[in-house]
Amino acid sequence: MKDAKVRLYVEHPLGEGQTIPLERDQAHYLFGVMRLGVGDAVALFNGRDGEWRCGVVEAGKRKGVLVCEAQTKPLQMPPDLWLIFAPIKKARTDFIVEKAAEMGAARIMPVQTDFTNSERIRQDRLQAHAVEAAEQCGGTFVPEVADLQKLDRVLADWPEGRQLMFCDEAEVGSAARLGAASGDQWAILIGPEGGFSPDERARLKSLPFAHVVSLGPRILRADTAAVAAMTIWQQALGDWG
Repeated sequence: MKDAKVRLYVEHPLGEGQTIPLERDQAHYLFGVMRLGVGDAVALFNGRDGEWRCGVVEAGKRKGVLVCEAQTKPLQMPPDLWLIFAPIKKARTDFIVEKAAEMGAARIMPVQTDFTNSERIRQDRLQAHAVEAAEQCGGTFVPEVADLQKLDRVLADWPEGRQLMFCDEAEVGSAARLGAASGDQWAILIGPEGGFSPDERARLKSLPFAHVVSLGPRILRADTAAVAAMTIWQQALGDWG
């Protein structure tokens, strides 16, 4: 069978011999844009069953059918890491979601802080960006993108046993303090462009599960800070080692 040159996320269960009916947009992409036809291979994943090589058995402009033939990758779960961030400008929020999905976040949580400029998000659009990132980077898991919540509510409902890496721009120039930390359940918190308010900073520093971390000698943009923070955490406690 031909090698799969296209990789696609589907909601349908995957398994040997499983028939996959395509939605209209998927059929248009595979057969209208990518010019695939009967007998060609497509790599499918659904975030649960790993990646499967599937053959095209029906190809039309508005519909199509694939059949699963062999699993090519098992499901690879990321570490139990949440990325919590304050939404910023549209394109840069998209960037944060895409990079979080690529770098191994298990859950992505936009939050509204005292200085957050954005009061609403398009959760469905951000979830689609997470799917696209997984399609492009070869991942088999797609993190959930939660709807926008207030930071104080997230902290009030904090689950027992989960540690928090609090990236505080006020700590610029000090050494990162994550080396002695441990645990399997974590979250990273990135603030808004205006930083955290004094009340938020005081509350975060008082939390027994919070670990204040500096991201180096320079103040970073929020999207850059998200990538830097995930890199620090993955190297210290994640699955990069």
